This record gives sequence, C-alpha cells and structure tokens, in this order.
Amino acid sequence: MANNKAYLVLIMVMFIWGLNLPAIKYLTTQASPISMTSIRIFVAAIVVFIILKVIGIIRPLTKKEWSFVLIGSLLNVAIHHSLMAIGVSMTTGANASLIIGTGPMLTAVLGSLLLKNLPTPIQWFGFGIGMTGICITVLFSGGEVSALSLGDLIVFLSVFSQVFSFIIISKASNTIDPRLLTAYMFLVGSIFLGITGMIFEPNGFKDIPYTNTIFWVVLIISGALATAVGHMLYNNTIPQVGAAKAAIFINFNTLFALIGSALILGEPITYAHWIGLVLIVIGVLFGSGSFEYYINRKEVEKK
Repeated sequence: MANNKAYLVLIMVMFIWGLNLPAIKYLTTQASPISMTSIRIFVAAIVVFIILKVIGIIRPLTKKEWSFVLIGSLLNVAIHHSLMAIGVSMTTGANASLIIGTGPMLTAVLGSLLLKNLPTPIQWFGFGIGMTGICITVLFSGGEVSALSLGDLIVFLSVFSQVFSFIIISKASNTIDPRLLTAYMFLVGSIFLGITGMIFEPNGFKDIPYTNTIFWVVLIISGALATAVGHMLYNNTIPQVGAAKAAIFINFNTLFALIGSALILGEPITYAHWIGLVLIVIGVLFGSGSFEYYINRKEVEKK
C-alpha cells in the first residue's frame, strides 16, 4: 500500500515536470533565458527553505558539505538550467522532452564508467537504442531529414551536465539530507545564474516583463511547484521504491512533456516523435538497469 502511494506521487511529479517543459519554453519567449532562470530557481530555493524550516531540518553545513554544494550548484543548477533554457528556446518542446528522457540511461552508463564498473551488454544495448531514438527524433521530426539543430545539442549537454552532477551529489547524500542539499544548491545556483546572466545578457534583467501577470504566474508556479516541490517529492520517494523503479517513471515525464508541447504550445507531433519515444523508453528500461533488476528479482522470487 505504501508503495502504491509512492507510485501515485511519482506519476504526479512526472505530470508536473512534463508540463513544466512547455512552461519553460513559454518563459524563454518572454525574457532572456539565463536571467529568467536565475529568478525561477531563486523562487524554488525560497520555497524549499520555507518547507524545510517547517519540517525542522535546516542546519549549517560543514566545509566538506559546502564543497559538494558548490560543485552541485555549478553542474546541476547553473550549467544544467541555463543550457536547458537556452536549448529549449532554440528547439521545439517535443524534441527537448525526448532528449531529456534519456537522463536515467545516461546516469546508469556514465555512473558505471566513472566507478570503473563497465556497463553490462544489456546496458550498452539500451544506450544504443536510446541514442537511436534521439537521432530519429531530431533528424526526422519535421517529416523529412534535417540537420541536428544547435538547440537539440545544447539540451543534450544540459542533460549530460545534470547526469554528471547526480553521480557527484550521491556522495554528499551520505552526510547531508538530499532535501537540504537541494535547498542550498538552488540558492547558490541562482546566484551563479544571476551573475552569468549579467555577463552574457547585459539587459536581461531590464527586459524581464515585470508587468506581465501571466509571465509571473507561470514563472512562480514553475519554480515553486515543478522545481521546488517536484524535486523534493521525487527525492523523498526514491528510498521507498528504489532508484531503478524511480528511473522507469521518467518515461512518464517524457510522455507528458510531449503531450504538453502539442496541447499548450501547439507543436506538431510527427511519427518520428512517437518512434523516438518508444525507442527511448526501451533504452531507459535496458540502459538504466531496470530490466535486469526486474529479471533478477523474478529469479530470486522463484527460488
């Protein structure tokens, strides 16, 4: 019963995250991507700290923990979110949603390589299938063969940066609550983003549509609900269902983002998107180790 509740929470989070991608796409059409993102992440930081204050788990960090926060803020917040905002502004929400869906597969493969534990043949197979899905999506999404767009590449680099940060941050979770780590990362990361925005977007904060009510409603909901609450709920359910099962639910994120891009942004969804979705889902199941985990568990149950 407890697991069923966790599964419902995961599906709800994936739904929120899925709709957040077209929301970010909208925000990038109204303001400079990096400057806007710094405000959105700062909103998320405030919300997380308020929640953690109520829970009562806020505490000062040690020097070693601060080193993890700085690295995580740079990779998981500053680089990841800035590249994501820039990439989404240069490609379609549908393409971005499918590329983001490869995250669990990349996490498993990259984690195995960095830990000097080579991926299994099944994981390599999943990696190949997933990358094939990306290629089909970005090259044939317009109904005909097209060149890889710079936006698609930037979104992929954004995902890669986040995946790399997951591996580093996992070490920090041994001494610091992931929710508290997330709060500090959002706060420091928003400062990194703000400084980056002032350097690369000199008029970024001046051009924010301060009188646009819809813009601020979308930005606050995106930062407070999707980024702050969404990440906290997701991190909290991982210990309950396991990382392998939690990774499978990322597929719902991709599906909801694809549907949201069509319904909210009015983007056309072609046969290439659906083929890419199927291949990426298969790639995640095999590449993340979820398929092997399921088979091994069934064998143990038979014994």
